[in-house]
Amino acid sequence: MLRIIDARNGEPTGVRPGLVRVHAHVTGADTAALRVLLMADVLARALELGGTPVVTVAAPSDALRERADALGIRPAEPDAPGLGRALHVVGAEHTAPDGVCIEVAPATGPADTAVSPSAVRLALLARPRRDPVDLDPAALTAAHDTLGRWRGAVADWAVHPSRPIPEQVRQELRAAWENDLDVPAVLEVLGRVEDDDDLPAGARFETYAYADRLLGLDLAREIGARA
Repeated sequence: MLRIIDARNGEPTGVRPGLVRVHAHVTGADTAALRVLLMADVLARALELGGTPVVTVAAPSDALRERADALGIRPAEPDAPGLGRALHVVGAEHTAPDGVCIEVAPATGPADTAVSPSAVRLALLARPRRDPVDLDPAALTAAHDTLGRWRGAVADWAVHPSRPIPEQVRQELRAAWENDLDVPAVLEVLGRVEDDDDLPAGARFETYAYADRLLGLDLAREIGARA
């Protein structure tokens, strides 16, 4: 079961079965608002992976929606009060509404960058959501390099026979994202899988494909593109 720390009281709360409305509270179009939308997107993905039906709610400006589209953040719906249980994803500047609140620390960085939007997404996900993020050149370059390496590895692994995800690895991934949406811990598991030459290539491919359902980094993009 996914357990989230409620920003109102600092206590963990489990997400019970049933329809959930993930409500992202955003204003403006800066990188802090973009991070709130991104965490709402990942929260919805985590719930769906656990079999929970989700409706994502937000009213971003056109400029923020354009930035979100570039990062692969799925479109949200207008609010539908009373529809399912509400989980509110808020930035540090927002007053917590009634209901469970998931707080996201500020993020700073340029609105436009030569780095790919997927690398921006990875750079934002690489830090715990309650820690501030600065998308400085070093962070963006590191994310770009990691993304390129992982996509290349996934393309190489894809030509090998498929193998099941090791059960321990699957449990580590789920334990990470079900523990207060700890995405950096998910990335750490992927790093260990990348370096584990004892794991069959097909198992590493399936592991990355599974985790990417949460991360949304398009890790399989280079399959078939290599000579």
